[in-house]
Amino acid sequence: MNKIIGIMFAFFMVSCAVQNPFETKAVQGKWEIVSLNGEKINNTQPVYLDFGENNMLSGNTGCNQVTGKYTVTLDKVITFSQLGSTRMACEPKQMALETQVLEMLDKVNNFNITGDKISLSIGLNAPIAELRRMSDNEIVNKYWKLTELDGKKVTMSENQEKEQYFILKSDNTITGFAGCNTFNGKYTLKEGMRISFDENMAMTMKACQDVDFNESEFLQVFLKADNYTIHDDKLSLNIGKRAPLAKFEAVYF
Repeated sequence: MNKIIGIMFAFFMVSCAVQNPFETKAVQGKWEIVSLNGEKINNTQPVYLDFGENNMLSGNTGCNQVTGKYTVTLDKVITFSQLGSTRMACEPKQMALETQVLEMLDKVNNFNITGDKISLSIGLNAPIAELRRMSDNEIVNKYWKLTELDGKKVTMSENQEKEQYFILKSDNTITGFAGCNTFNGKYTLKEGMRISFDENMAMTMKACQDVDFNESEFLQVFLKADNYTIHDDKLSLNIGKRAPLAKFEAVYF
């Protein structure tokens, strides 16, 4: 009897280590990490994990690209292995975020999927990371640099902190930089390449007297635009069928 019980226990342990094809299929795709250790992530580029076929993992950890492997077994167990990343130096804030992401991948062993969200945790503890499935729309999750406003080319002022840009995130929020101040709000995508932005955008209130750029004119683009066109990483925000309100190009870091 003891021998039979031992064989059954051994079989159970082996079966638990067998990959679960149904759960593996469920996690496949791109997932943006929206919160980590209980804090919402605020990064210029989306921080994400791409669960590919053949258990291949790739993604962005806040600064560098990461590659490796993942394994999904029974009872929603997930493990990451053979992790490696590029060696690009970034801002201290981004490097700190990257360290947290890599530590999270080394620790977590459990996951749960609810709709378009996935949580990663250690055992039955509270989730360490919350992820949201990324949109496959090519306008979303890209850094769009402003190149033309009202038909005129845009150039940076000598003392301007950075270029004007915006990013549409998977959770239907927009973040961006208007030349002096940062802004954020919400957006909605509809069929037929239609788009609308929330009128109540939030914006910092810094004074940059030497920056020769009309932030208000730039923000008006988002209040007026009702459709967009996109081709070869070139984007136009438009109103009706008129000339573009503004043009942008995608930037990859």
